[in-house]
Amino acid sequence: MFLIPFSQEEKKKLGTMKLFFFLFVGAVHLLSLGSGKATNKNGTSQRTFQEIKEEIASYEEVAKAIINLAVYGKYQNRSYERLGLLVDTVGPRLSGSKNLEKAIQIMYQNLQQDGLEDVHLEPVRIPHWERGEESAVMLQPRIHKMAILGLGTSIGTPPGGITAEVLVVTSFDELQRRASEARGKIVVYNQPYTGYKTTVQYRMQGAVEAAKVGAVASLIRSVASFSIYSPHTGFQEYQDDVPKIPTACITVEDAEMISRMASRGDTVIIHLEMGAKTYPDTDSFNTVAEITGSKYPDQVVLVSGHLDSWDVGQGAMDDGVGAFISWEALSLVKDLGLRPKRTLRLVLWAAEEQGGIGASQYYELHKANASRYSLVMESDSGTFLPSGIQFTGSDKARAIMKEIMSLLQPLNVTKVFSGGEGTDINFWIQAGVPGASLCDDDLYRYFFFHHSYGDTMTAIDPKQMNVAAAVWAVVSYVVADIEEMLPRSEGE
Repeated sequence: MFLIPFSQEEKKKLGTMKLFFFLFVGAVHLLSLGSGKATNKNGTSQRTFQEIKEEIASYEEVAKAIINLAVYGKYQNRSYERLGLLVDTVGPRLSGSKNLEKAIQIMYQNLQQDGLEDVHLEPVRIPHWERGEESAVMLQPRIHKMAILGLGTSIGTPPGGITAEVLVVTSFDELQRRASEARGKIVVYNQPYTGYKTTVQYRMQGAVEAAKVGAVASLIRSVASFSIYSPHTGFQEYQDDVPKIPTACITVEDAEMISRMASRGDTVIIHLEMGAKTYPDTDSFNTVAEITGSKYPDQVVLVSGHLDSWDVGQGAMDDGVGAFISWEALSLVKDLGLRPKRTLRLVLWAAEEQGGIGASQYYELHKANASRYSLVMESDSGTFLPSGIQFTGSDKARAIMKEIMSLLQPLNVTKVFSGGEGTDINFWIQAGVPGASLCDDDLYRYFFFHHSYGDTMTAIDPKQMNVAAAVWAVVSYVVADIEEMLPRSEGE
């Protein structure tokens, strides 16, 4: 570990004794480079867990310095202000759009100006879908203009639109029971929200299941934990052997109203028009920057978020905050003059919303070096006040992560939960690389705004974003700087 001298202001905050402690810890770490600790043939440490605990404990003052700078010091609110500038300037960043390409070029320049290393763009091919003009009007039992958002990859309606009677169902099981009633109708799903992972299947598969029973279109109750008449868009998947029908999301309020009408025996008729089109895949980039490792530069700790978003709101929460706290993690490490032993790599993904397209291509390009990745990290659930991290890895690696999280006691963010998967890092986790994601205290509230016009800077608390950035920086730096990589499962 090498340290650049602190500014006078930072010396006052941390105290002269802390500065001496930093230098002492750095010297101990430098001496340890040649200490000849035994390793096995795979390079895994044979040190006792107590020795590893003691090494991690030696980062206490480093962690406090990162926390002080991010949460209380001169760089508090920096990640929030950086994000606000981008999303206010560019707006939403749909895969294949000019907005996304503009955002990528801005971030490329920002990362260079920030003094990060090996800033570059890695080419990818990504989907290009546009929603076009769209509308839905209830014609019977009364005239009512509905708020809708077409779902990603949906086809458009025929010229003049579709006018049809509605069949309301609350589940796929009910749709199968009433399959004989569905032909020629618009299926409206009024499925209850029981959690994102269980409820999102209706958005993903609703059009296919409705088409199988002869429906001409499907309208999905927005996958949202709360609504103030806000439709929520998202990705959906067709099947090659099933006819493609137009599909969109409607508000929770309209789905419930239509359901009430149908339950009374009213005939509900809707006129739907959608101008959605899918174009050929287009060229784009994953955006990459690093702090090169001082001892093991070919070993990597990856921190990430996705730069693309849907085409509504500002894409601030999904996933501007994740991308920008990942950038902030590297900035904080650099600002404190820290250089970890292994490379700390930032990746801002393209086309996550379409199924992790940019991340998939990054994995294919780099998977031959999977054994050199110590940890992959993804933040993609907002930055409400974090309670800890979710982690996927071996029991030994989990024990080490718990010790690292104890360094965040000053923020009371110390928990290690099961999980840690994410669309953009699952490729690595499936290859055996440990994975981590940020765990928010209020994931329920995240889905108030998710994929809606409400995903703006107004939904973000800069103080909570500061804490999230500090957590991200401490975890990524310590994992990158401890002497050994995180252990994989036995035999790896």
